[in-house]
Parts: sequence; C-alpha cells; structure tokens
Amino acid sequence: MSHDFYIFLSYAITFGLIGVAALWTWLDGRARQRELKALDAAGIRRRSSQPTGDEGEQR
Repeated sequence: MSHDFYIFLSYAITFGLIGVAALWTWLDGRARQRELKALDAAGIRRRSSQPTGDEGEQR
C-alpha cells in the first residue's frame, strides 16, 4: 500500500465529517425554525420581538 491511499483516506474522512456536521447543523436549524413557528402560532412570543398594542407603550 502506498502513502497515497492514507492521504486519500484522511481527506475523505475529513470531508465526510465536515459534510455530516454541515448537514446536522442545517437539519437542526430547520427543526428550531419549526419549533419557533409552533410557539409563535400558540401565542408565545420571543423577548427580542417587538410587542404590539398596549404592551409596547412606554411610561
């Protein structure tokens, strides 16, 4: 076996792991967006969102 095999294998494993991490991050982001939409539909708002109506008045 040559060194080329080990180099190719290390690159393939590295790219595979980076691909898995990117896919996992993308899928997790989609899941969090679905959760936020479900909470928003249930009337639960994020603290960072702008309040509407009387809740947003300053005294």
